[in-house]
Amino acid sequence: MKIYTKKGDGGETSLIGGTRVPKHHIRVDAYGSTDELNVYIGLIADQQIDTGYKNVLNEIQDRLFTIGAALASDPNKSKMAIPDLKESDITFLEEQIDAMELKLPVLQNFILPGGHTTVSFCHLARVICRKTERIVVHLAENEQVEPMIITYLNRLSDYLFVLSRKIARDLDVEEITWRPRG
Repeated sequence: MKIYTKKGDGGETSLIGGTRVPKHHIRVDAYGSTDELNVYIGLIADQQIDTGYKNVLNEIQDRLFTIGAALASDPNKSKMAIPDLKESDITFLEEQIDAMELKLPVLQNFILPGGHTTVSFCHLARVICRKTERIVVHLAENEQVEPMIITYLNRLSDYLFVLSRKIARDLDVEEITWRPRG
């Protein structure tokens, strides 16, 4: 199988199911942003962090491939069996969030991203996740999208925020709180 097909040279691509759409189509933007998020999750996993975090991040990357496949499919034409997201995937994120929050001080202020490269990578992934969620919500206004995808992305951004705080704590890095002028 060659990596290039030359079929996209005219600015179109095929969805799973064969439908041709322009590369700027919102569905392409949705699964492209999901792929971008997956890269940033991999970047966090490549850091010197606890193996437990790496295992969770690998699970998340698998779910993002599932989401990407669903978003890359024409819901009206695709006959391909696509893995599905499960309620337990969302519960898994919530359990991870709850476990980390038990070891963190109560949030009193907004936190500015930064303090350590790994913490910043978590925040970068978080904002890419929020962007992906916005694109998917926009897509869902006009086309069929599994609602659980939106829920998962929303919870994932929460997970990434709490992970940034927990990694800062693990690294003994002080959180940078926002103190508005005034």
